[in-house]
Amino acid sequence: MMRFSTLLKHPADWMTGAAVGTSVVLTSRVRLARNLRREPFPGWSTKERRVAVLGRVKPEVEALPEMKNGFSQELDALTSLQKQVLVERHLISREQAARGEGSAAIVNRKQALCLMINEEDHLRMQSIRPGLALKEAYDLVSAVDAQLEGNLEFAFDHELGYLSACPTNLGTGMRASAMLHLPGLVLSDQIAQVLQAVGKLQLAVRGFFGEGTESLGNLFQISNQSTLGESEDTIIRRLERVIQQVASHERNARQKLFEDDPDMVFDRVGRAYGTLRHAHVIPSKEALNLLSILRLGAELGFFPPETGGTCDSLLMEIQPAHLQLHSGEKLNPEQRDAIRAEIIRSRLQSLDPPAIVANQESEELHPPSDTVADS
Repeated sequence: MMRFSTLLKHPADWMTGAAVGTSVVLTSRVRLARNLRREPFPGWSTKERRVAVLGRVKPEVEALPEMKNGFSQELDALTSLQKQVLVERHLISREQAARGEGSAAIVNRKQALCLMINEEDHLRMQSIRPGLALKEAYDLVSAVDAQLEGNLEFAFDHELGYLSACPTNLGTGMRASAMLHLPGLVLSDQIAQVLQAVGKLQLAVRGFFGEGTESLGNLFQISNQSTLGESEDTIIRRLERVIQQVASHERNARQKLFEDDPDMVFDRVGRAYGTLRHAHVIPSKEALNLLSILRLGAELGFFPPETGGTCDSLLMEIQPAHLQLHSGEKLNPEQRDAIRAEIIRSRLQSLDPPAIVANQESEELHPPSDTVADS
């Protein structure tokens, strides 16, 4: 089995922004909730029953071909810092991190699949892929679901579908979501109306760490709300269509900002670059927001294309638990702010200032050169 240190050393493909097509949609995630028949849900269960469920489910999950040489750990064997790192990597939920005995997390080697045992439900399986790839994420997690269903009897009702601890997950038990980077819509003050329109389509919009969290770094999560009465396929197709529309609005907003007010865009990107390259103390929120603008600059062609990937890796590396693991000790907020600034400076030290001249070969978002000359 994989050690925690190995898991940390090798970030997943979806964490590094290295994949093509992640300019607006960073990642796609599909989660399935399942429970065992004739077993009380974890929240109503005794510790003994939870441990017994863990004893039944964990070996089945570890035996899956997809989980070969993966990371498998009971939650009470992890330190609170290690649990927090898994939350920051979106591999387990904040609810799961609060659990102890009778709970476990199993992650495959590529960190594309993660299964939580005894979270809110007996089993929560999730798959994460880079870019807009909901179907691929669903196929991955669905294959695991089918294999487990062969050996574990899931709680299923012919009218209600899969039974879950929370009624909002009844039916397919599926939650599909995508993480979008929307600085264009935020900077042009269109974000509220776009998100309102998404809300009217029975879809939920959340912040960086899901339910109840704020949007940091102009990152928004869009997911399905209803899981009952529709097939997985229908839900995914609708969600994909909406996400494509939002992504298209975002690309247009970036283009329009650039054409209408290039000075403002250059100024924002230049200031973000200056602060990130030279700051010695930087709080988490400010860092995420500035990295978002730097990433936008990379997508507009002011920096080399790989700069976007660097920003995505940094989004993970500068989270509080990652910082503390990096420095090998518990840090107070002031120390974290200093180390965060140091990591960012070292990762960006070879990055040249933003090139203000339009690069004709960069993607279609780049303005024609006369737009720049006119400014």
